[in-house]
Amino acid sequence: MNDWPDGWTDNGGNGDARGYGRGSAGDRPEGARVMRHVQRPAAPPHGGVPPQQPRGYDQGYAEPGYDSGYNTGQVYRGASGGGVPPQGRPPRQPGPAPDWRRRLKIGSIVVLVAVLGTTIGTYFWADSKVRREVDLSKVIERPAEGDCTTYLIVGSDSREGMTAEEKKKLHTGDAAGKRTDSMMILAACGSGNTMVSLPRDSDVEIPSFIGSESGKKFPNQGRRTKLNAAYAEDGPELLVRTVEHNTGLRIDHYAEIGFAGFANIVDALGGVEMNIEKGFEDKKSGADFEAGKQTLDGEQALAFVRTRYAFAESDLARTRNQQKFLSALASQAATPGTILNPFKLYPTLGAGLDTLIVDKEMSLLDLGEMFFAMKGISGGDGTSMNMPTSGSRGGNLVWDKAKVQQLVKQIQNDEKVTVTDK
Repeated sequence: MNDWPDGWTDNGGNGDARGYGRGSAGDRPEGARVMRHVQRPAAPPHGGVPPQQPRGYDQGYAEPGYDSGYNTGQVYRGASGGGVPPQGRPPRQPGPAPDWRRRLKIGSIVVLVAVLGTTIGTYFWADSKVRREVDLSKVIERPAEGDCTTYLIVGSDSREGMTAEEKKKLHTGDAAGKRTDSMMILAACGSGNTMVSLPRDSDVEIPSFIGSESGKKFPNQGRRTKLNAAYAEDGPELLVRTVEHNTGLRIDHYAEIGFAGFANIVDALGGVEMNIEKGFEDKKSGADFEAGKQTLDGEQALAFVRTRYAFAESDLARTRNQQKFLSALASQAATPGTILNPFKLYPTLGAGLDTLIVDKEMSLLDLGEMFFAMKGISGGDGTSMNMPTSGSRGGNLVWDKAKVQQLVKQIQNDEKVTVTDK
């Protein structure tokens, strides 16, 4: 029984017993055949155009009555048995597996470049905002340099840039000009950092000096007065000259910030957490604190560091609070939550640098060293103290000369400070 369709035989339909017409199984190509089911199209009318056959995959149009053997749905196989897509195009080969190691390397480079670019941009932005206005080259007869880096940090009562409403809110008053509200020496040493507060009522001698504006030399007249009078008389240069003359310690850098800048830094950080051991109140500074742990905003922080009349030790108690607060401020500002958060970092830098006045030789790296030296003290890696005193003269505090000399020697030689203010 023949299972092939009508007109198909086992020998190719032409009686050839050699097996031709078996497709790719034979050793000769299969000849064209006329399939019975293909109808020859009728002849077109006179002058007409014969209908065209559907275009197949066999290139061009088929001759009438000729079947190429191609039809839709037919599966094509090449010599290797693989599929051959239409018009002889090779099959799509699967692409290589993703090189994740290379992608990770490129991604790391992109991130590194972005971080580096941001860091460099931030550096130049911050550096452009620093106010380098103090010329320490005008300071004469300076002590020899020591092994530690020393900073004279000054908080002034400058009301620069403050509105009348802000002055009232911060209880600063309306006094013209500016005076020192706090002064301290910060020594960044390998043996440990030391912060020494200088009471503004300290009894000191005003030495010979060169006027910062006039350039005129003023001789030493043996005049003794309060330390903060030196600043009021001829500004930061005379203050540095007076501190060096009365201590014998060379000051490497100077940094000063006013009321507004101090309060703005605290607010930009979202406040500074403090543990107040004993509550106190002072109408002049606006202080009104209860004992316990609490977060101080800019207004409260300024009141905290300025209060003196609420304490029996007056200025000495105030300087201790100033040290305590500055150390807490530096410690909390150096957290990843601030440094890695641009919404906190840039406002904090901007608030501080807008009102920060430094010497002409101070770089951002020097500022960073000063900042982290303060932070180290709050972490227990250093010493904080008042300048040792031995009594008073005319209401001014007299320094203990023997202790001051020992303290200065230890700082100059980068030795561990063992001197106390008691």
